[in-house]
Amino acid sequence: MKILSVEQIRALDQYTIEHEPIAPINLMERAAQAFVEWFTERFDTSRPVKIFCGLGNNGGDGLAIARLLIQLEYSVQAFIVRYAPRESEDCMHNHRRLKLLTTIGYIEQEKEMPVIRPNEIVIDAILGSGLSRPAEGIIRTVIEAMNFSPAMVISVDIASGLYSDAPTPLNAIAVEPDQTVTFQLPKLAFMQPSNSRFVGEWHSVDIGLSRTFIDRQKTPFYYTTEKEIRHLLRRRDRFAHKGTFGHALLLAGSYGKIGAAVLASRACLRSGVGLLTVHVPHCGYPILQTAVPEAMCLPDDNAEVLTGFSRVMGEDWGAYSAVGIGPGIGKFPETLGVVRNLLDRARKPVVIDADALNLLGENRDLLGKLPQNSILTPHPREFERLTRRWNNDYEKLTLLREFAKKHQVIVVLKGAHTAIALPDGSVHFNSTGNPGMSTGGSGDVLTGILTALLAQGYDPVEAAVLGVYQHGAAGDRAAQRFGQTAITAQDIAESLRWE
Repeated sequence: MKILSVEQIRALDQYTIEHEPIAPINLMERAAQAFVEWFTERFDTSRPVKIFCGLGNNGGDGLAIARLLIQLEYSVQAFIVRYAPRESEDCMHNHRRLKLLTTIGYIEQEKEMPVIRPNEIVIDAILGSGLSRPAEGIIRTVIEAMNFSPAMVISVDIASGLYSDAPTPLNAIAVEPDQTVTFQLPKLAFMQPSNSRFVGEWHSVDIGLSRTFIDRQKTPFYYTTEKEIRHLLRRRDRFAHKGTFGHALLLAGSYGKIGAAVLASRACLRSGVGLLTVHVPHCGYPILQTAVPEAMCLPDDNAEVLTGFSRVMGEDWGAYSAVGIGPGIGKFPETLGVVRNLLDRARKPVVIDADALNLLGENRDLLGKLPQNSILTPHPREFERLTRRWNNDYEKLTLLREFAKKHQVIVVLKGAHTAIALPDGSVHFNSTGNPGMSTGGSGDVLTGILTALLAQGYDPVEAAVLGVYQHGAAGDRAAQRFGQTAITAQDIAESLRWE
């Protein structure tokens, strides 16, 4: 699913109007109907509804929504926030239609703001995605009232005051909705951590905008859904055997952190790898052999840290279908040598996580040794160590794209809507996962998944997009079973499903 800019969405609307063809007011009606269908599936007529409308097309959407809900026998009060002398043509049309059904309230001064009660649902339709300056004056007053109210708030298309394609100014105000119902495609703003409270839980409703136009649009930003993932999953041949699905090598663990190796190994096996070898410090040998009997264990000569002095260094890295390194390895000088040796000798993409990333950040010369299409899986602090501090999420996104292009690697920047930056500069945001996955070991599980997919011959881009999606989906299954607060990394690994 593409994420388009405000300008592209505006052009998409116009293209649909001209080529369907459909009158602008009828397209607005279609959008309002889609919102109302979503709304009525979730809320019955027992809760009063207050709708705050602006003077542009977002306000026109709100007025049309008010009319449709009244016709469905909802108790609706509509208010127009008069922050300018004129309405858009389509807003004015819906204004006239609504006046035939009910009395409309008008807000020009603070004293005209109605009381919002706890049992009510508030619909925000004041400002749309074309915002160019911070909300001020009476708009700011209404937004503040909504934010301080105890009622549920739902924004139409985008929260009033939130910038769609750029950072919202620090001194600006925006509606803080419980839910946002957007039209057709998500906004880039929805993917940024700093906007979380201005988005809430978001939903996309189809309003029949031109697929032809969408398909032709170029954008660096995408949103991965289940539909795309189904096309990536491979069926297993009836006559396949363990050699068909690759031999993965994981380099993981140090004294006190062998659990990271165990979690990555279990996830790797749950993700379909044919054979798995795990290189751990000698202290991890009995643990791994007991906890993960399906894996072959290659103990390091050192009891507590990885040094690479074992049979693994006598073998060709190319003997393995894929290599993953980082979970629990620490930043010991000996372990830095292992990372350096791997990057000097690797001829295939590798998966790099955790302290292996931190070692790269402390030894920037190693970045030039990364095999093309390697997959790096930093959380934001680890990515900062690889690059520099950023001032806002959009600057971080620029840094992410530049890093992936410069080093020709795939960067999985973990978090809500994990951002996967590709060597061509495009970014795929993920749609699965939940806050319960913010727990120690979750990243180790992801490393195991990605290493398994590379070992099975998945293209690195496909492996990254598919692996991140399945990791989040497993977290969602674990949350359904245990609740978000109780999720452990082991729950995520055991909740993996590939059918």
